[in-house]
Amino acid sequence: MSVQDRIKETVTSNPVVLYMKGTPQFPQCGFSSTAVQILKHLGVQNLHTVNVLEDAEIRQGIKEYANWPTIPQLYIRGEFIGGCDIMKEMFQSGELKKELEGL
Repeated sequence: MSVQDRIKETVTSNPVVLYMKGTPQFPQCGFSSTAVQILKHLGVQNLHTVNVLEDAEIRQGIKEYANWPTIPQLYIRGEFIGGCDIMKEMFQSGELKKELEGL
């Protein structure tokens, strides 16, 4: 299975996926930490995270998959939402909460 197929499988078989540096318990960068804090604040229970520092293929492949150069990357219902800055804007506007409703 190609790295792109592995990524597609992950984002389509989990309702909420965060590709991040580190883990929710021990984020390895400030942006990943902020992303996790936003999702925790919104009460996301079914968060699936992928630590890109554990797999160089995934770390590069996820940038190509979404055509987005930075990590973290958030996916909801298989759809790419954005990185930390977009998550912050959507959180502040209430839009992210709406996206997560019903999960």
